[in-house]
Amino acid sequence: MSKYKIIGAPAVPNMPWQDQPEGITGAPIWRYTENPIIDRNPVEGVARIFNSAVMPYEGKFIGVFRGEQTDGIPFIYLGRSDDAIHWTFDKNKIPFVDEDGNEFMPRYAYDPRLVEVEGVYYLIWCQDAYGASIGMAKTTDFKTFTRIENPFIPFNRNAVLFPRKVNGTYKLLSRPSDSGHTPFGDIFISESPDMVYWGKHRHVMGRNPEWWQSVKIGGGAAPIETSEGWLLFYHGVTGTCNGLVYSIGGAILDIDEPSIVKYRCKNFLLTPEKWYEERGFVPNVCFPCATIHDADTGRIAIYYGAADSYVGVAFTTLDQIIDYIKDNSVVREEDTEIGKR
Repeated sequence: MSKYKIIGAPAVPNMPWQDQPEGITGAPIWRYTENPIIDRNPVEGVARIFNSAVMPYEGKFIGVFRGEQTDGIPFIYLGRSDDAIHWTFDKNKIPFVDEDGNEFMPRYAYDPRLVEVEGVYYLIWCQDAYGASIGMAKTTDFKTFTRIENPFIPFNRNAVLFPRKVNGTYKLLSRPSDSGHTPFGDIFISESPDMVYWGKHRHVMGRNPEWWQSVKIGGGAAPIETSEGWLLFYHGVTGTCNGLVYSIGGAILDIDEPSIVKYRCKNFLLTPEKWYEERGFVPNVCFPCATIHDADTGRIAIYYGAADSYVGVAFTTLDQIIDYIKDNSVVREEDTEIGKR
């Protein structure tokens, strides 16, 4: 019998899965043996797909994918799958419109997330709004995608929406930044009554002395509601003499006040080790963007971008990963405070 429960999420009996192999050391996460699941040049005009988000939909699976075009400009493409491993993609980028139905395309769009809240599917990504900022759109049928005006001013990245309202309001993780890629990088949480106006911005957690997350951190997959709190897979970055390295970390946030961190694993959960993680357009990157999880079995599949070139999948179980995070937790004062000063 499971120690912990996934709350508010449906059973997904057809989710992809491989049993844990022998000899796993460290964190209880294991890679799909057929990684990467998406190779180079997956569709005409797109050189690479990575840093993308998927979810169950109508008994199958659907996803929003960062497609790096052959001119180097990223946009978001829609993909579909029967098994969440083998994907087909629309040839054209997602056609966004405004509230009046007029074409309203971003100049570029990358690192999308996909979250359902109360029957509406929200896409969140990074775009240009006179500087790097957060883009949003909504759909109910994956045919019409209506953009919501920019929730935050620049500079901001890595927006991650919670899968339900908390205390009556939408909640969103983000990482305020500067105009470059370093140094910056703490995760904040904001709330909104209507997905338009955002406020009550509170600090959640920041980079810290553990080297693997000492440069910056950022939200990853949408938090999973569990009996122990919100399970969050995020990315942490370290600097080396040969550039940055992106790893996957884990934390558990308070269920009613998610600006408070209950547990935060001092160790990375997954770090670049395989060729498709170490070698690519941007080497040494494991960048989580989504999970598929089954409420009945506690199985979790983590989808992550690899080396800004591929999509990989790794597996764990709810009991194993929560126990590992708790057993290896180090929280600091700024993690456990409510996050307002």
